[in-house]
Amino acid sequence: MSANIRFHAGQIVEHRRFAYRGVIYCRDEQFDLTDEWYEQMAITRPPKDQPWYGVLVDNTQQTTYVAERNLLLSNDKSQVNHPYLGVYFDEFDGLEYKLREVN
Repeated sequence: MSANIRFHAGQIVEHRRFAYRGVIYCRDEQFDLTDEWYEQMAITRPPKDQPWYGVLVDNTQQTTYVAERNLLLSNDKSQVNHPYLGVYFDEFDGLEYKLREVN
């Protein structure tokens, strides 16, 4: 794991600009989608050479892909409501989710 990654899967985060909260379900050490996606969706043009995260958005069926600079740890540690939680996680310890072990 790279030392420059601030967050990990299972942490509950908030988006700095759009104020939604959710749980991180994956991370990339740098941007890993298409240039077309970046041009269309990454409005503020965050750096591609820094970590990006997949987030299950609370109280929706949406997932997002977010640059690290746009995330903060959430002060609200209540459980996230998302239909894919059970796909990625098998436990909530009161602070964060524990990744489901792959056999």
